[in-house]
Amino acid sequence: MVESIVAIVCLLVILPGMLLWYLDRRRKSDADPSSPGGPPLGDLSRHAARMEQRIEALEKLLDHEAPGWRKRDVE
Repeated sequence: MVESIVAIVCLLVILPGMLLWYLDRRRKSDADPSSPGGPPLGDLSRHAARMEQRIEALEKLLDHEAPGWRKRDVE
């Protein structure tokens, strides 16, 4: 009797839970194999490109407003 209850619980609760956990892990690893659970590399590269454009714009503004700012940074 006890063995049949354990078998039913395993088939109806534990086995589907393990299957769902496995499928979720596989889905996450398929999204971005280099960093599981993190943002995709395409998003990171777009953010980096936008940041680079902003830095270039700020450097142009600083070159115009304070021409010697690069020399002060080295000293």
